[in-house]
Amino acid sequence: MKQPMRFADEHIEIRPGECSVFVDNQPVTLTRKEFELLATLAANEGEIVNRSFLLQDIWGYGEDVRTRTLDVHIRRLRRKLANYGDAYIETVFGVGYRFKRFRPATAFRSFVTAA
Repeated sequence: MKQPMRFADEHIEIRPGECSVFVDNQPVTLTRKEFELLATLAANEGEIVNRSFLLQDIWGYGEDVRTRTLDVHIRRLRRKLANYGDAYIETVFGVGYRFKRFRPATAFRSFVTAA
């Protein structure tokens, strides 16, 4: 997995060197684990990061440990990212999570023309 690095787009900025996050230029208060989780996901943008890797890398848990702590932290992190939580953090059911760059919703256009 890649090392955490600075990430910025139109709504979120992640500064690993300062352990800080900004959403729409407003600072967001995260716990250390929430920050590590977000920074790890963002460093691997577009890739699925599996649950076992996150549990081992961030919490030090072995593969045999069953816990819901990851899900709880993801839920809290999404809430703290406000309206963008679900847009940035995608759940890949049964596998893990993926961080996606923000894409505004687009309207669907019809290619059928009136006669």
